[in-house]
Amino acid sequence: MTRIDQQLITGLILAGGRGTRMGTLDKGLQVFRGSPMAMHAFLRLSPQVGEIIINANQHLAAYAAFGAEVCQDKIDGFAGPLAGLQTGLHHCKTPYLVSVPCDSPFLPADLVERLSSALVLEDVDLAVAVTIESNGETVAKQAHPVFSLMKSSVLAHLSDFLDQGGRKVDAWYASLNIVEVVFDDVAAFRNINTLQDLRQFDN
Repeated sequence: MTRIDQQLITGLILAGGRGTRMGTLDKGLQVFRGSPMAMHAFLRLSPQVGEIIINANQHLAAYAAFGAEVCQDKIDGFAGPLAGLQTGLHHCKTPYLVSVPCDSPFLPADLVERLSSALVLEDVDLAVAVTIESNGETVAKQAHPVFSLMKSSVLAHLSDFLDQGGRKVDAWYASLNIVEVVFDDVAAFRNINTLQDLRQFDN
């Protein structure tokens, strides 16, 4: 299976949000199973990439203590995950960037391997993770848009999209050549969005 050498991939942990659903707490720094939640993502992603960048807009020193470069959004006002991707791409020194959110401590150990294989095979700009989820009555595809591997050359395209007022991840992806990669483990993409989630899964 052809895939990209991990040393050619920079990992980006997106920790730049307001944490609105968690009462405006900085989600990445909330303690989960004894460590800041973003640290779990950091430790799971680190073996899969050459280096890691953290996108954060507050508590920068706390994130810097992880031992990674910390970068703030180039756009003011907590502009969302695309602003974080733009920042990550701007600071990325490798041909590829993979992004994960700070509130997903269970992310797959083979995330980068599978995304990179699909990106090479399909010769596209971006590969994104999806799962197939069932509620007992219906089966539906669920995209996980911030779990994505992209060519760093998409930076100019993304900056143009943002300059024109675009903020929705799905809308930007629709303007690119992408491939969806199906993962079987739905739980691996679980987000810890609220304090209730934090209590529920912190065991």
